[in-house]
Amino acid sequence: MTLGLLLPLLVYAFVLVLHLVIPARWVDGYVTDPATGRPLRYRLNGLRVFVVTIALYALGAERGLIPWDLFWVHRWAMAAGACALGLLFTLAIVLPARPRGGLGSDLYLGRLDNPQWGGGRIDAKMFLYLVGAVMLELNVLSFAAHHALRHPDDVSPGVLLYVVMFTFFLAEYLNFEEVHLYTYDFFAERVGFKLGWGCLVFYPFFYCVGLWAVAERPNPHTPKPLLALALVLFFGGWLLARGANLQKYFFKTAPERSFLGILQPVTVAGGGKQLLCSGFWRLSRHINYLGEISMAVGLTLALGWPLSPAPWLYPLYYLVLLVPRQHFDDQRCAAKYGALWQEYCRRVPYRIVPWIY
Repeated sequence: MTLGLLLPLLVYAFVLVLHLVIPARWVDGYVTDPATGRPLRYRLNGLRVFVVTIALYALGAERGLIPWDLFWVHRWAMAAGACALGLLFTLAIVLPARPRGGLGSDLYLGRLDNPQWGGGRIDAKMFLYLVGAVMLELNVLSFAAHHALRHPDDVSPGVLLYVVMFTFFLAEYLNFEEVHLYTYDFFAERVGFKLGWGCLVFYPFFYCVGLWAVAERPNPHTPKPLLALALVLFFGGWLLARGANLQKYFFKTAPERSFLGILQPVTVAGGGKQLLCSGFWRLSRHINYLGEISMAVGLTLALGWPLSPAPWLYPLYYLVLLVPRQHFDDQRCAAKYGALWQEYCRRVPYRIVPWIY
């Protein structure tokens, strides 16, 4: 029990050390420093930290230093330990800062917009996303290893597909770290319980809820057409989410350049402001959200238990998260862009799902 409670702290501290010592790129973000008016600088090496950590985990398991299913064995104690860390992090980062509202809302939403420490060597948001991704991957690999150890003669192809897709999802996310500096979280969210506890606890332990539910079950012998559908939904969703975010990133950094040499930027412009309404962003105002939901459905279907409710909590979470976020983001944009936003909504009438919603 004690080891399990301490494992999240050990993993997160180890990731912090790697983040500080592994060479990194310095890039400018979208958000500006209110004190200087210049873009905040970010030190990015997430993919390298991810690869080194997973390689060391695999090496340790292969040499017999740790069991392959270490994180499965201690999963409940680890979740409790991570929960305590998330609560301590929330109190430590919120209470010393200047109040922004009531104490309850400040604790939940945060008081600081984009805290950085060590001359920018550690950015709170990027580090939270990094440790969450690494811990999630360790859980996914360990939970799948437990399934393989429990059913060595009949390992589920769906579980293996799930691991491949989730690993791809996390690795490519960290590969495109600079793109995420231009997303909603960085210019609209603050750092409090929602983001801190979310990345330290909810992200790494809930996102793999599908494997929590099925790791000990025998191979369901999922029909190949269902596995193929899972693959199509996942990579189709990835194409929407990654394509849309990349197009927006290139538009923000080089607004006159065509995306991939194919899609010319078409905008609604006025008053020195521009809103992109071509390519992926012609389909809906939040087409990337549809991609995220589609990937979650693909991951769930890969497990081969379409009638089991627990794995479906993952795509359901995305619906609960992203539909309200779309509403709040549209309200923010309406206040920021005024009549320009109204014209944009006329040109791009669908919110998330083209021709439906």
